[in-house]
Amino acid sequence: MLENIKIVLVNTSHTGNIGSTARAMKTMGLSQLVLVDPVSPPDGKSSALAAGAGDVLANAKIVSTVAEAVADCGLVVGTSARSRTLSWPMLEPRECGEKLVSEVPKYPVALVFGRENNGLSNEELQQCHFHVCIPANPEYSSLNLAAAVQTLCYEIRMAHLSETRHETTVQEEYPLADDLEGFYSHLEQTLHKTNFIIPQHPGMVMTKLRRLFNRARPETQELNILRGILASIEKSSKDNT
Repeated sequence: MLENIKIVLVNTSHTGNIGSTARAMKTMGLSQLVLVDPVSPPDGKSSALAAGAGDVLANAKIVSTVAEAVADCGLVVGTSARSRTLSWPMLEPRECGEKLVSEVPKYPVALVFGRENNGLSNEELQQCHFHVCIPANPEYSSLNLAAAVQTLCYEIRMAHLSETRHETTVQEEYPLADDLEGFYSHLEQTLHKTNFIIPQHPGMVMTKLRRLFNRARPETQELNILRGILASIEKSSKDNT
């Protein structure tokens, strides 16, 4: 089960943090590390800090974008400080571990960590269903990357151990991240065609709609219905022209 949980590091600048992350993952039983556009690929310093987790480091996958890293995932959680401007569905670390473990039997899931200096961009955060924030000391909340990974991987392991001791509940089937991106593209195209979104002044319509649907988390069948509605709107618009 834990093999299908991805730990995704975005644009990591210090190679030592990659090695320390591999070590943090292996101590909690996780093995799938994905590096998105690292400043430098893993090197000798990474290997030294990985200690006995060289296998996790050696098997790390390097991709160009977050979208590529999570395309096959049905649940994506991004690490973030709490936003005061545009709130997103938030999880506590314990909830995060439980949700990832409860859904991983259905499809791969991902936990995404941002850059050491400024975290994930708004665009990257919008590709996540949920955000998770570690409630550190407000007077000194600076966690290094590997410490943050260790904290959340611990919660994943605790949830996994609890799950193995209890019967699993039946989970609904949710669409993969790639399917959701296809829906958002379809929705935006349709809203342009109906002039609901004006290209010169798009505002934050799509951002707020993404937030709405991420909060609602439509099931696969529900997403198919929404795509069908969009297709019928497009057909009706053509028939009336």
